[in-house]
Amino acid sequence: MGKAKAHPNQLGFEWNVPVPARGEGALAGFERKVNRLVGTILASDPRSRYVIAAAMSELLEEDISKSMLDAYSSPARDDHRVPFSRLAALVIVTSRQDLLREIMGDLGVALLIGAETEIARIGQLRQRIEQDKREIRELEGRARPIHTHRKGQE
Repeated sequence: MGKAKAHPNQLGFEWNVPVPARGEGALAGFERKVNRLVGTILASDPRSRYVIAAAMSELLEEDISKSMLDAYSSPARDDHRVPFSRLAALVIVTSRQDLLREIMGDLGVALLIGAETEIARIGQLRQRIEQDKREIRELEGRARPIHTHRKGQE
């Protein structure tokens, strides 16, 4: 018998608990990973680097140039580290939040994007409902019946 197909209305959500990099040298080469990420983001956007740099400049209210983006996207350019604010602006301008997952995992951080936050919230609410049901069962097991006192009865 073959594997059953997922129901078309089933919520798809994969969860792996991230583990932060620890120990000596665990983040060695992280800056080059960020540089490659910047390169991937820039390559995935059909707009020119001039246009992307202009949009980032507007968002940050500081000058970002095409040559800065070129340097940020080159793993060989150790002298050009990418400030987090500029990486954030690049991600927002290009709508490539999905590409942050790999580097965020190195930090022990999981990233939920868009509808994934709603799916996670549904899971959280279902968990809360189950906790409430358990509490109700426990209380029902301990609760004493409430007797009503009628006129003339003690």
